[in-house]
Amino acid sequence: MASIKDPHVIDSFRGAMEEMYNKLVVQTSGEIMETAVELGRSHKLSMQSAVDTCSKKCEDSDKLFETIQTNKKDLAQKTVLRKEKRDAISRSLCEIEQKQSQKDDISLKIEKLREEQAERRDLIVSQHRANKDRLKNLKKAKQVFQERLGLEIRRIHGQKLQFIFQNINPASPDNAYTFTMGIQADGSYQIMSSDPVLESLEDLKTHLHKTNNISAFLANVRKEFVKQARF
Repeated sequence: MASIKDPHVIDSFRGAMEEMYNKLVVQTSGEIMETAVELGRSHKLSMQSAVDTCSKKCEDSDKLFETIQTNKKDLAQKTVLRKEKRDAISRSLCEIEQKQSQKDDISLKIEKLREEQAERRDLIVSQHRANKDRLKNLKKAKQVFQERLGLEIRRIHGQKLQFIFQNINPASPDNAYTFTMGIQADGSYQIMSSDPVLESLEDLKTHLHKTNNISAFLANVRKEFVKQARF
């Protein structure tokens, strides 16, 4: 065994150590480089995956935003349409209520017209009966006065009657004393004129409206004519 004090041994040992170190450095450097390359590749793949993921999320976010905007527009349009439909329904309901109100008013008017027509019909029937009674009374009065007092009754101008009295003035029995009378729509008598004029004719007419006694009225008119003929 060589002595460690031998300078050649030290140099040999140093050389061996340097050679081992160099080999170790080369080997370690290679592994480090391979590891670094592998890590770089892995990092690049990770980064690319992250970039792809981010890009996809950005695209998804853009699509989601577009979808949200579209939904907002659709919702706004639907809201407007719903408001328009509500307004249209409200207008339709108002029109229906107005038409129903008009229908009710028309029904009330029709019912009122029916009642008025029935009242007019009853009034016409009543007036017709009253006129028939008055005509009967006139006919009776005519017969009595014709037979006893020489009265003549003539129909003139439709519903008007002219009463002609004779035998009023004993000095001139053929002289005619007349008055004109009509029957109004309500069945009342209307005294129009007399010849000669009787000042008491209005009072006689008022009494006739109260009593409705045509015979007494004719008798009273004849009496007035007789009084006037004596003066």
